[in-house]
Amino acid sequence: MTELPGFERPNKTIELNTEEEDRPKKKSSKKGGGFQCMNLSYNVLKGITKRGYKQPTPIQRKTIPLIMEGRDVVAMARTGSGKTAAFLIPMFEKLKMRSAKAGARALILSPTRELALQTLRFIKELGRFVGLKASVILGGDSMDEQFSAIHGNPDIIVATPGRFLHICVEMDLKLSSIDYVVFDEADRLFEMGLGEQLTEIVGRLPDTRQTVLFSATLPKVLVEFAKAGLTDPILIRLDVESKLPTELQCWYFTVRPEEKLAALLVLLKSHIDKKQQTVVFAATKHHVEYLHAVLDHMGISNTYIYSNLDPSARKIHAAKFSTGKVKVLIVTDVAARGIDIPQLDNVINYNFPAKSKLFVHRVGRCARAGRSGVAYSLVAPDEYAFLLDLHLFLGRPLSIATPTNRNGEVGRIPQSLIEEQLASLITLHDTHSDLVHLRKGSENGYLQYLKSRPGASSDSNRRIKEMPFSNCSVHPLLKSLGEKSEDIRENILDQMKNYRPHGTIFEICGKNKSQEYQIMKQKRSFHKEKIQSHHQLVKQKQEEIETFSNLTERKCSLPSSDTADIDSTFLEVVMPKKRRMESIYKKNKRQKVKDENYIPYAPSDQHTEEGYAVNNFQKEASKAQLDLVGDSEEGLRMNRHVKMWDRKKKKMVAVPDARIGKIRTESGAWIPATYKSNRYAEWKEKTKIDQEEMDDNDEEEAQSKPDTPRGKAHTHWARHNEKMKQKQRKTELKSKDQILKARLIAEKKQQRQKKGKKGKGKRVKKY
Repeated sequence: MTELPGFERPNKTIELNTEEEDRPKKKSSKKGGGFQCMNLSYNVLKGITKRGYKQPTPIQRKTIPLIMEGRDVVAMARTGSGKTAAFLIPMFEKLKMRSAKAGARALILSPTRELALQTLRFIKELGRFVGLKASVILGGDSMDEQFSAIHGNPDIIVATPGRFLHICVEMDLKLSSIDYVVFDEADRLFEMGLGEQLTEIVGRLPDTRQTVLFSATLPKVLVEFAKAGLTDPILIRLDVESKLPTELQCWYFTVRPEEKLAALLVLLKSHIDKKQQTVVFAATKHHVEYLHAVLDHMGISNTYIYSNLDPSARKIHAAKFSTGKVKVLIVTDVAARGIDIPQLDNVINYNFPAKSKLFVHRVGRCARAGRSGVAYSLVAPDEYAFLLDLHLFLGRPLSIATPTNRNGEVGRIPQSLIEEQLASLITLHDTHSDLVHLRKGSENGYLQYLKSRPGASSDSNRRIKEMPFSNCSVHPLLKSLGEKSEDIRENILDQMKNYRPHGTIFEICGKNKSQEYQIMKQKRSFHKEKIQSHHQLVKQKQEEIETFSNLTERKCSLPSSDTADIDSTFLEVVMPKKRRMESIYKKNKRQKVKDENYIPYAPSDQHTEEGYAVNNFQKEASKAQLDLVGDSEEGLRMNRHVKMWDRKKKKMVAVPDARIGKIRTESGAWIPATYKSNRYAEWKEKTKIDQEEMDDNDEEEAQSKPDTPRGKAHTHWARHNEKMKQKQRKTELKSKDQILKARLIAEKKQQRQKKGKKGKGKRVKKY
């Protein structure tokens, strides 16, 4: 039995050695693994080389051959690994030529408008020699233009799910011509609550389509969707080993909440090069507006993007930053995923993210496609636990810069630099009253943000009490910025903090013959062994905390809880080899050998799964409760919503059904009734598109219809009448030559009439 190329027998895990791919290969007589060996057509290869791609990335090398063979694929890889080109190149090869009458043949769904516009730009750059037509359907744009774009029969549609479903319902699109569907950043689509729209769109697609699903994580919702919507899918999982690129450096600065803005100004003014591009992530839109106003007054050119901003304004601000006119971009998490800024050098987390997965996607904006990048994070005391959660999720050690450990990732900013910026901020707020109102709005917005922010794990909350954050010294990156007096001051403060007297106040201040002195000496000699053991325990704990060795012992592996779901859903799973991970943890191999009957309290991949989780059952179940009478403002408000007062009946009645105002589609999903607003019918009536299509169809039928013997003219007058009818059928639009000819005939006719009038006037009467 012969196997398909690139596949093995079903229900087997294909292991691929990504370690060998990362190493530079020696020249050999065999063919390389470039794009030339993928059986691509000339026009597609030409677009790839013009774009500047030389060698495919690991995710491209694994997915492109499988997609070209027509298989449904679910691909997972870290951000910046080339996922966009991985689904565009086989799409070009599948569609190849422009088809004006077949309708849209490929559909790409993106979570945000920025990611959709970026995908459209990639299509134009990679596929400029293929000649395919692409259109974009986004929320906030004119629906009339989108109706005309759909009537133009594009080959590729790039859309956001909400607006595309609106267009489908308005135009009653069947989407029967689509052969290739891509769900880009699929986990983000479900996190945004677009599962209902996606189900309805999938119900309109033909069963013979090829579906490709790209994601950075694999939550359970996504596995269930793949089981329902894909046929024999293959899972390509190359994200197991490293969640962050090796070229990315992460630095953390401990600051007090009131000094965060001053710390941001220190980084932007003193440390980061002004020629480099930087993205600053804030918690709410109120923070974004406040930071934008402060940086403007400080003379730092910047722009901003958040969700409630007008779409055209978002487009303009993003273009300012991408073209290099502005070097600082302040954003919320709306731009945290999928946006590709090629020249981005730095990312600053003004507010540390509560979810580890969100941190990965934030800092993944830089250090893409082999470039180096730096991620700076300002961590307040209430965010220390999230920092520990992040390193548990990444499986990395967390080293804090202390007087004994000078080279650490976590440190503080020199106090002299902080005070200098704080003084300038105080004078700035005294002279500009608008900044005071913006600051108050950001503080109120942060209080609301804290209500919705998920809590850190209990393990991390317990550990931060043992971590030496209070004893943190100046960060190694910023030691060159501080003055010499700052180093002397720091050494004195460290000595004061670490000083421990050898005796109590009774022993030091009291006389040798006093009663207090004698009692303390007897007590110390009685508990001598306990005191020594306590000092040894404290020293041992301090060493463990500084190296954070207890966190690095945990090995991040594939999820054990979801193995059954993955095996039942995916026909084959493509993963990296485990040889590299085993070599990393080879030293601790003997310590990890346990009794085969031993069942641990927590799985080995507990922290990785918590980082990937979207809906955690334990957390959701702990929130579930039954309140007969609400004891808080929110609870009372919820009880009022459960029942409402009917004025006519003069009694409390139940709340109306949630399905009121919704319509049920052919697939069985309930969607808002506002999707059908009759705008498409109004647009057709305004543009007369139906009449034009009918005229075109009549002309095509007349051209294709053969002449029947019954309609042929045999006599002279029959042929004359047929010519007259044809003249009457002629369209009002005339060519340039016809217009000139008609003018010449009219002029000659006028000249003849003038000559006739003159001849009549010259006649002489005869008597």
